[in-house]
Amino acid sequence: MTAKEEQKKIKARLDEIDSALCKPETLRSRLLMKSLNTERYSLVRINDTLVDILDTQSLLEEMNSAASGNDPELSEMASDEIPELKTRMSKLNHQLKVLLIPPDPNDQRGVVMEIRAGTGGEEAALFAGSIFKMYSYYAQKKGWKSEVISARESDRGGYKEIILNLSGNGVYSRLKYESGVHRVQRVPETETSGRIHTSACTVAVLPEAEEVDVEIKSDELRVDVYRSSGPGGQSVNTTDSAVRITHLPTGTVVSCQDEKSQIKNKAKAMKVLRSRLLIVKQEEENAKRSESRKSMVGSGDRSAKIRTYNFPQGRFTDHRIHLTMHNLSDILSGNLDQVIEALIKADQDKILAARAEK
Repeated sequence: MTAKEEQKKIKARLDEIDSALCKPETLRSRLLMKSLNTERYSLVRINDTLVDILDTQSLLEEMNSAASGNDPELSEMASDEIPELKTRMSKLNHQLKVLLIPPDPNDQRGVVMEIRAGTGGEEAALFAGSIFKMYSYYAQKKGWKSEVISARESDRGGYKEIILNLSGNGVYSRLKYESGVHRVQRVPETETSGRIHTSACTVAVLPEAEEVDVEIKSDELRVDVYRSSGPGGQSVNTTDSAVRITHLPTGTVVSCQDEKSQIKNKAKAMKVLRSRLLIVKQEEENAKRSESRKSMVGSGDRSAKIRTYNFPQGRFTDHRIHLTMHNLSDILSGNLDQVIEALIKADQDKILAARAEK
C-alpha cells in the first residue's frame, strides 16, 4: 500500500471516530471515549507523518528533476538539497515504522507499583525507600497523581514493602520497563568501618485495572478484617479497620491497613487485586507474555538485577541495554526521562529488527 493509499484509509477511520465521539452512547461510556480518543491520537500522529513523507517525496522528485536539467545554477542548487532531503526521508520512514508498531493496550493506563526490600536486610529496606522517593519525584515532574495504597515500614526507616498507585496519561507506557530487581552499592549509615554493602529491592509495575476489565464475583472473595498495627494514631490496635482480601480461584492475597476506614482499606485492596488479576488474564491471552509476571517480581536476589545504583562512583547502570551514566543523584531525584527514552528506543529497535527478519 502506497503512502497516499494509507493516508486515505487513515482519514476515513478518523472521520468514523469523530462521528462516533459525538454519539450519546459514546458520551455515556468513559471506557469507549478513552479507547476512541487513544486510537484517534495514534492515527493523527501517523497521518501527520504520512503528510510529511508525501511532501518530502514530492520535493525530492522536483530536486532530482532540477538536478538533471539544463540550467547549471539550478542543477547545482538542487544537488545540494538532495542529500538533506534523503536524510529527512529516511528519518520519516523510520518514524512511520515506529508509529505502526501495534501499541501496548495498557500504555495509557495508570499503574500499581509494588516495591519490596530484597537481599540486604535493613539496608535493602532503606534502599526501597530511596526508590520509592525516586518514582514519587518523577511522578511530580510528569504531573501524575500519586497515592500510597499500603506500606510496611522497617524499624530503621525505609520500607519492607510499599504499594502505590500512579495515575495520569500514559503512565504505564513510561514505567513498564521499571519492573525487576534494582541493586544498590553503598556504605550504609550503620556501617562504622566504611565498607560498601550490596543490597537489592524488587519493583513490579502492574497496569491499573478498571472494574470492567476483570470480573470478580463476590463469592470468589474471602474478606477478613483485623486490627491494624504499627504507627497510625488512635485507631491503631483499637478498631478492625485493616482488610485482607483473598481471591479464592487464584489464591491471590492483598492486605491494606493504611486508612482508618475499613471501607477505604477495602477499596484500595480491591484496586491492587484487580491489577494483579488483570496481568494474569492478559498473560493467559498472550503466550508471549506468559513469563512477564515472573520476570517482573523476580526473587529479590542480587544476581537477578536489571539496574545497579553505585553510590561511591555516582554511577547508574541499566544492564538490559548496557547504559551507564554518572549522574546518580539526578536520577534518584526523579530525572528518569533519559533512561526511559533509551529503554523505549531499545524496545522499538528490537521489534523492528524482528519484523525485518520475517
